[in-house]
Amino acid sequence: MTDSASRLAGPVRVVGAGLLGASVGLGLRARGVDVLLADASPAHLRLAADYGAGRPDDGGVEPALIVVAVPPDLVSRVVAEELAAHPAAVVTDVASVKGQPLAELQEAGVDLSRYVGSHPLAGRERGGPSAARADLFIGRPWVVAARPENARASVNLVEALILDLGATPVEMAADDHDAAVALVSHTPQIVSSLMAKRLAASTDAALGLAGQGVRDVTRIAGSEPELWVQILGANAPAIVSILRAYRDDLDRMLAALDDVDAVGARRTIAEEIAGGNVGVARLPGKHGQDKRFSSLVVMVDDRPGELARLLAELGELDVNLEDLRLEHSPGAAFGLAEIAVLPEVWQRTVDDLTDRGWRIAG
Repeated sequence: MTDSASRLAGPVRVVGAGLLGASVGLGLRARGVDVLLADASPAHLRLAADYGAGRPDDGGVEPALIVVAVPPDLVSRVVAEELAAHPAAVVTDVASVKGQPLAELQEAGVDLSRYVGSHPLAGRERGGPSAARADLFIGRPWVVAARPENARASVNLVEALILDLGATPVEMAADDHDAAVALVSHTPQIVSSLMAKRLAASTDAALGLAGQGVRDVTRIAGSEPELWVQILGANAPAIVSILRAYRDDLDRMLAALDDVDAVGARRTIAEEIAGGNVGVARLPGKHGQDKRFSSLVVMVDDRPGELARLLAELGELDVNLEDLRLEHSPGAAFGLAEIAVLPEVWQRTVDDLTDRGWRIAG
């Protein structure tokens, strides 16, 4: 049984059966694509196959497309090996840094006409084939770092893979990609981890007061250190540039807080916070659209089915839910559902939910 017809004729060879590789396999298998799995770990390979991500590659059939999903420090070597072993296949990779592997391959003199680097902006806090999901890439941007020497047919094949998995192809040069992910992915990981580190020595009483703010800031701090050492090391120059500017911002805030009664100190604090308002307002809305939404907070009693009832009633009221965030503080008898809707339906939504007995907190 398949979800719908695939754009790929297959077979597709996936090298690396971890989270991303196994998720690629699961997504393609759902469309009926023949997936050949390879992994240096026999246990990973068997587990990914048991989950249905594909079948171990026995070498009996040549792939049309190869997806390299190995740790960052192995990407260039494995890409070179796959290009040599499969002279008719297009090879892509899913590493989160594109410049370093490309430079290493070019330095080694590898013919890269059939190599099209790519990177899905998707993942989970957990890794390995057991964490893989067929829907991991749905609605996510997937960068294609095509180069002039790539034939259009090769790029089209990689884009067909991306579309089959429900993602959105975004063509971007390798250097531009690395600068972008340094800002929106790699530096946030560092900031989140360093903030979470401050929590380690705190008291249980203090941590018991934690609300959604600290949870939002530290959500990604549970990531794998070994993997991030490789990612950050491969993109260090772009990250360092952002961190230095961030350090300058921190220094200004520290100076103001050291003597909050000094002339201009409160203005500095206000301007730094306002600068954050400007930045967060630039983030695109749902589906990448640059729309602005209005939020309301609904109190949801801590009883089975209450959140489902709220969502069902929003549907009955013909209100499209643009985003939802749920906060449930420990010990509270209710949760707070922050709902984003289009500005033109905000007042009607508040009025209609109030009429139905829902408590609006903000």
